[in-house]
Amino acid sequence: MKRKICVVTGSRAEYGLLYWLMKGIQDDIELQLQVVVTGMHLSPEFGLTYKVIEADGFAIDAKVETLLSSDTQVGVAKAIGLGIAGLAEALQRLSSDIVIVLGDRFEILAAAQAAMVLQIPLAHLAGGDNGMGTYDNVIRHCITKMASLHFVTHEEARRRVIQLGERPDRVFCFGATSVDNIKKIIILSREKLERELKITLNRIILLVTFHPLTMNELPAETQLQALLKVLNVFQEDNDYSIIFTKSNADNGGRALNNILENYVRCHSNSHLFDSLGQNRYLSMMSHASVVIGNSSSGIYEAPYMKTPTVDIGNRQMSRAAPRSVFHCEANEISIRRAILAALDFDFNDVAMIYGDGNTSRKILIKIKELIDLPNLAIKEFIDLEHKH
Repeated sequence: MKRKICVVTGSRAEYGLLYWLMKGIQDDIELQLQVVVTGMHLSPEFGLTYKVIEADGFAIDAKVETLLSSDTQVGVAKAIGLGIAGLAEALQRLSSDIVIVLGDRFEILAAAQAAMVLQIPLAHLAGGDNGMGTYDNVIRHCITKMASLHFVTHEEARRRVIQLGERPDRVFCFGATSVDNIKKIIILSREKLERELKITLNRIILLVTFHPLTMNELPAETQLQALLKVLNVFQEDNDYSIIFTKSNADNGGRALNNILENYVRCHSNSHLFDSLGQNRYLSMMSHASVVIGNSSSGIYEAPYMKTPTVDIGNRQMSRAAPRSVFHCEANEISIRRAILAALDFDFNDVAMIYGDGNTSRKILIKIKELIDLPNLAIKEFIDLEHKH
């Protein structure tokens, strides 16, 4: 009998990181892939990206609505509750043998809680990172405590997961699945990007993604406005194109997107997209001179594209990063200096730290090896001095 492996995805970025793992499960004759979509995938506001999943050849087994019209703190809390209820029903109906989730978003927390109560083993990708400024950090560690198998991106993350009391023999450091995408996709030319996106790209491209900060003293709107004031200088130069992708669905995301929409309307060299999709996003990144904002893609993916990153504020501050990542404070002076330094950066001899592009295959092999362990869903706390 085929073992049923359920992948839960709630956002465009996360799906891109799961694609090759899902493809490997789909192509394995001993496994049955189950796909559950939720969160931003089902929102017209964020591009109805579940259609991309279907276009990629994956059958969707369940759609679980979570997003409300409100993105306030209370709205997000209610969305988690909706997610738990809907995902519990879906997972029970699917009778999955194991559930795979990635990252730290609130709808993924809901999936983890549902799997835990249903006693379905949970495999968590990208645990152990240590960001700041958002509750994603707390959510990530919570999911770690509900997961039985851990696939981390870096040795520092592995140590943190073990510090949280997880069994060392169930924590595996195989690198980041984002590198798999980079190694396997065909990069679109600038001309093809222009045709598909119906825009004209100038000589120098700045790719910008700025997400909400849910636990930070300085409001995200203030930080974004500081960035936009700096970008005004580049708008005056016709050599530049500034490509924005919308913020995610955390509380405060709609306010940031409204600011971006108003900005782009007033600046002909700027373009805003709900979602570029994985291939076009990575292709745009490869042609960009600098990636700017506070997205983890600037840490994980941009270095492999030989594109420097300006990382603003503390959202990604504690993630391990190559020297092509320029961290800066969220004020105009610091942002301007970082962008100018990144534009002048020489990419020779930058060490890549997130794997060799074989991560998804390694994860799948390990899951197949461990899926039939007895009592895999039962958790125990391992003290640091305990030798397991």
